[in-house]
Amino acid sequence: MSNDLNELLVQSDETVQALLADGAPQDQNFVIEHHLASADFTKLEKAAVELVKAGYHVDDADEFELEDDSRWYAFVAVSEVVLDAKILALQTKEVATIADLAGVDYDGWGTYFGDDDEEEE
Repeated sequence: MSNDLNELLVQSDETVQALLADGAPQDQNFVIEHHLASADFTKLEKAAVELVKAGYHVDDADEFELEDDSRWYAFVAVSEVVLDAKILALQTKEVATIADLAGVDYDGWGTYFGDDDEEEE
């Protein structure tokens, strides 16, 4: 398993820039969710253990079924940081390295921005 680090870093930087352009405060901590998945639960568990050692909070894995009836497992590794491209690039490299060593997919990170009440109106 090899995750495309260059693509992940470009995606990370573009996400930071888009959030800041949309008015996200640069000095506020955001909950960052790094998304990992694998068809092999044991490999995913190995990645989770290493991410906890690296200081991330890891949620329980969810099981889901793909259109081809294969079963996959996924979890998020959570951190709280400011929207700083350098910090998030370091996290992206760290998570991608752990994902590669464990042999699982890393799909980058996401966060929540905006007021849920405003979205409902």
